[in-house]
Amino acid sequence: MERDFVLDRLPHRPPFLFVDGVISIGESEISAYRNIELADEVFKGHFPDYPIYPGVLIIEGMAQTAGILLLTPGSTPLFAGIEKARFRSQVRPPCRLHYSVRVIQEKLGVVKVSAKALVEEKTVASAVLLLARLK
Repeated sequence: MERDFVLDRLPHRPPFLFVDGVISIGESEISAYRNIELADEVFKGHFPDYPIYPGVLIIEGMAQTAGILLLTPGSTPLFAGIEKARFRSQVRPPCRLHYSVRVIQEKLGVVKVSAKALVEEKTVASAVLLLARLK
């Protein structure tokens, strides 16, 4: 499921869209990706002589991936919180950043997910994210 699928599911648009495609999606888990290229706009200002993909954008990509999973007609999942965020390795272009997100709990319209970002099957970041379902 490529970019059109992502654009149909998320309200985000470039330059603030950080998911390029979906690998698989189930009832409570999703796998997606973002292709990181040296030509990406962010590298013009984020350490241009030593390009590193910003951790905050990795977290946003995981949250957008969760949004694709949780989006239902008539609702908007909003990023509501971050717990246990860890950055384990630098993400440098070119690479494919894989997002793996799994629902842990849903209570009173707030969904808690476990999220990981991987490059070449190595975890580079992880977090527990909270998303609120607005109707």
